[in-house]
Amino acid sequence: MRIFVGIAPPAAVIEHLDAFLEPRREHGPFRWSLAEQFHLTLAFADDAPDWTYDRLVEGLGRAADRRARFEMQVAGGGCFPDVAAAKLLFAGIRQGDAAREELDRLAAGARTAVAHAGIAVDGARFRPHLTLARTNKPVEMTSWVRVLDTYESPVWEVAEIALVQSHLGEGPQRRPRYAVLETFPLGAPRPCGER
Repeated sequence: MRIFVGIAPPAAVIEHLDAFLEPRREHGPFRWSLAEQFHLTLAFADDAPDWTYDRLVEGLGRAADRRARFEMQVAGGGCFPDVAAAKLLFAGIRQGDAAREELDRLAAGARTAVAHAGIAVDGARFRPHLTLARTNKPVEMTSWVRVLDTYESPVWEVAEIALVQSHLGEGPQRRPRYAVLETFPLGAPRPCGER
């Protein structure tokens, strides 16, 4: 199985971001992500054997339960690998210090759960973002990053993570199709006003 562990923004946040992007989608040499597939990846593995599933679910449940709920906002953006020759455009994440620490620990816990289940996890450094668009050839994206710098979504509380299977080429226009396999609630809510 090709899987990832991620955070999906609520429908209202997805709709807000999608409305911001809609008039801009006709510009640029991009393959835009489908709005219903916007997510923040905590851990990714492109080859998870079936026999690892139960152990993976158990580990992700423990990792989620250890983390408190926290607030998050989609704001700003950037590109990979760099603005002068980018192949991926993304929306950024804004949080307070306590929430960022909780997100980092949640990502570390998810990656650990994947690895302890016997699955090779992608080792790239965790950089929280939502992928918006890709391009085959490197493109200069300064103007796109400036546009994204004007964007802020509503704030929402992250209350769960999801284990998602990605089926390459099975979605609209030969894009991936995502299937949520399990969700895992985070532990106790944060005290009021703490981000």
